[in-house]
Amino acid sequence: MRLLLVEDEDPKRRHIENFVRSVCPEAEISVARSVRSAIDSLTSRSPDVVLLDMSLPTFDIGTNESGGRPQGFGGRELMRNMELEDISCPVIVLTGYDAFNKAGEQVGLEELRIELSEDHPGIFVALLQFNSAYGDWQDRLRSILVDMERK
Repeated sequence: MRLLLVEDEDPKRRHIENFVRSVCPEAEISVARSVRSAIDSLTSRSPDVVLLDMSLPTFDIGTNESGGRPQGFGGRELMRNMELEDISCPVIVLTGYDAFNKAGEQVGLEELRIELSEDHPGIFVALLQFNSAYGDWQDRLRSILVDMERK
């Protein structure tokens, strides 16, 4: 299984990556840390599944690069780009937030889950709330990945 993990925060990325390796030890995991690097990665080689953070910088953050405009819905932008480029692979969103600010209003996870499933029915699989202290997201992600490996 080829997996693209799109996550800009190193501790969260390592936690997710270690978990995925425990479930799918043979998985080939690529990492992107911004919307732009994820698009580049997807267009060069399409993975079997994308694990996607919702809040991402536009560009990779580096010593002399701030990452550009932070995007609360960077994950949504990436899914739009995937559809524009005809990249059709399952996307699992993993976010640490329990709500997002959209035009001055709070959007809860359930509302976001509904919007993503309606806006991206061909690629959106699940929205999981990441929490390093609780394992609910791990149980759901394990189930999804094991099902994907069987296919």
